[in-house]
Amino acid sequence: MTSKALATVLVACGLSAAACGGGAAAAGPARDAEPAPRAANPAAAPSGPATETTPATTATAARTTPPAAGSTPAKPLSGKTVVIDPGHNGMNYKYPAKINKQVDVLTQRKACDTTGTATDSGYSEAAFTWDVSRRLAKILESRGATVKLTRHGNDGVGPCITERAAIGNKAKADAAISIHADGAGPADHGFHVIIPKKIGGPVDPVVADSRRLGLDIRNAYRSGTGVPYSIYIGSKALSFRSDLGGLNLSTVPKVFIETGNMRNAGDAAKLKSAEFRQRAAAALAAGLQTYLK
Repeated sequence: MTSKALATVLVACGLSAAACGGGAAAAGPARDAEPAPRAANPAAAPSGPATETTPATTATAARTTPPAAGSTPAKPLSGKTVVIDPGHNGMNYKYPAKINKQVDVLTQRKACDTTGTATDSGYSEAAFTWDVSRRLAKILESRGATVKLTRHGNDGVGPCITERAAIGNKAKADAAISIHADGAGPADHGFHVIIPKKIGGPVDPVVADSRRLGLDIRNAYRSGTGVPYSIYIGSKALSFRSDLGGLNLSTVPKVFIETGNMRNAGDAAKLKSAEFRQRAAAALAAGLQTYLK
């Protein structure tokens, strides 16, 4: 090949990496593939007069060109909808007739809602779940998610457990989570995730996805907070139930998490800490993102 013909080929290769076999490399390795060896640092090359650029060098440069000015990388949760259900409500205790009204959860009839529990010092479950939910919503929204909460403050009553499920269904949520803290015996400690069971009802088609969501939430919460698995309920922090209206009536993947036991002194000390509540929210966000990606 003449020098002129060789130069023509080299220019063509420089303009299109795919034309010289660079297209496949540009796509990057498969998710589970072993990463390719790191390329040599160009800054380590010997100094000297400029030499003719090779096609491989040009293709590499094209692949590492930064995004055009003004472009914004997609956020990891863009296009996803998450419903957060902060358990109970701060004024439920003032309206016993309303929250004790019986509603149908398909496997039985239950109270519309309950007051929740509290620590020995009086920090309520409703206040805790509202705070963690707001923190979680802020994190998810910063990552591009559309977030809907089942209540909009901690100075109201309800909504009923049936309505909480309906909010997630109406939003066609990609995932929903109900946040709680338990009120077990003082010697009991740890967290657990509650996952729905098939009941011959609307939840049945999403039971498998809910289990996957529950596993991702469990793993992230344990890793992000250090709270151990519950020693008093479930197996490896997983509890499967068919008596919760918020799960039985859900048509979207949904789980509950009991983030700790408010009646246990060690767990209560964590739950009362604002720093811990931020870590809990970050851990839950990590679990949701793992599930949704």
